[in-house]
Amino acid sequence: MANYQYVFHMDNVSKTYPGGKKCFENIKLNFLPGVKIGVVGINGSGKSTLLRIMAGIDKDFTGDAWAAKGARVGYLAQEPVLDATLNVRDNVKLGCATKVAKLDRYNELAMNYSDETADEMAQLQDQIDAGNLWELEASVGVAMDALRCPP
Repeated sequence: MANYQYVFHMDNVSKTYPGGKKCFENIKLNFLPGVKIGVVGINGSGKSTLLRIMAGIDKDFTGDAWAAKGARVGYLAQEPVLDATLNVRDNVKLGCATKVAKLDRYNELAMNYSDETADEMAQLQDQIDAGNLWELEASVGVAMDALRCPP
């Protein structure tokens, strides 16, 4: 058998709820780099539970599940907790708060430039360039349009 480098692996994963109700049993999955997946099933079949296990949120299962070193797994809850004091766009941006913080800090340093902060500003610029964060606002707009979010 070929030796593939999987980005995600599940072997004999089972989930049982208190009281003995089985959600799913002995799931085996392997994902190769670059694949796109969809999880389809009837309501209550365990799709969200499976995704929470894959994201590392739900650790109460048996079997083996891991993402490859360096792989990133994201999870967007069906019913996200929103901040009622924020508008829709700002709630969406909470999902990339660390990126927003880098941009905000860079802008703060740019407004008050000094020799003492030049190194920090250069490091931030390198991080912003590497992560293509200059396009963050546009990316948030594209995501909001794709999800049909109100303005």
